Amino acid sequence: MRVIVVRAILLVALMLPIVLLAHDLALVIDFGIASVGAPVALGGVLIAIIVFTPESITAVKATLSNQLQRSINLCLGAFVSTVGLTLPAVLTVGLVTGKSVVMGVSPTETVLLLMTVGLTALTFLGQRASALQGTLHLTLFVVFGVLLFVT
Repeated sequence: MRVIVVRAILLVALMLPIVLLAHDLALVIDFGIASVGAPVALGGVLIAIIVFTPESITAVKATLSNQLQRSINLCLGAFVSTVGLTLPAVLTVGLVTGKSVVMGVSPTETVLLLMTVGLTALTFLGQRASALQGTLHLTLFVVFGVLLFVT
């Protein structure tokens, strides 16, 4: 039990500088978005790209060495760990502080999310991931990026 407590304290102590740096980075990104006149949601996309960059680099290296399944597993693991930790944390902070949390997902984004979940299910239900499935995932991301600025 003592080991768990020590590791939990160490985890929080090591995460604190990252959270503080992310807060400062968010201020810079928000200022840049406001001065350019870009959509506010772009800030979240930029932060997500920064968070996923290390795993993405490893996934690209795996893909270039013809390890497509490893690449897909890296990307899925990064996504699940980030979203699986971020959403409950945000909702918990909202409950503790008494603030209402609005996810801000439009009907168009809901359709894209459902398409992504469906494509992900097809990708992982098969024996092996293919380049076509990766291309479809990238296409959905590009559509999301275009709709981010259009709608």
